[in-house]
Amino acid sequence: MSTKVIQALYNDDDILMDAVKETRKAHHHIEEVYTPFPVHGLDKAMGLAPTRIAIASFLYGCVGLSVAVWMMNYIMIQDWPQDIGGKPSFSYIENMPAFVPIMFELTVFFAAHLMVITFYMRSKLWPFKAAENPDVRTTDDHFLMEVSVHDNEQELSDFLKKTGAVEIKVVEKH
Repeated sequence: MSTKVIQALYNDDDILMDAVKETRKAHHHIEEVYTPFPVHGLDKAMGLAPTRIAIASFLYGCVGLSVAVWMMNYIMIQDWPQDIGGKPSFSYIENMPAFVPIMFELTVFFAAHLMVITFYMRSKLWPFKAAENPDVRTTDDHFLMEVSVHDNEQELSDFLKKTGAVEIKVVEKH
């Protein structure tokens, strides 16, 4: 199923920010905004929900900490206890201060790597995926806003022209 969108091209991030606010105020649906660099406050202006990646990071860190505790208890206490520097290996609690750096490192390792994997999966950025950039100028110095068209193509084009768009195209998206 294909849908029509209007691609409005802007040459300044402040003009884009004002255009996004006006477009939302006029109750038009913004599909996507492409920018050459992060624009502060654009996510709030677009009405996007806050990210939950911090919650995922915390949970991934807890998994890493659990794996570290289990691994050190099994390796150093149960499977192959060693007398290092006269410290007996009778219990995990007695030796835990020596294990703190390992616990920290595995917590960070799991959180970082699993967050990257989650980000790529959530963003659908698979290996060898073709780029979805609609206009190559958005990687250099222009900003593009895609707005859904619902039988109001001419009205929406005029509205976006008034917001400061330097170029407007109507495109079929698949």
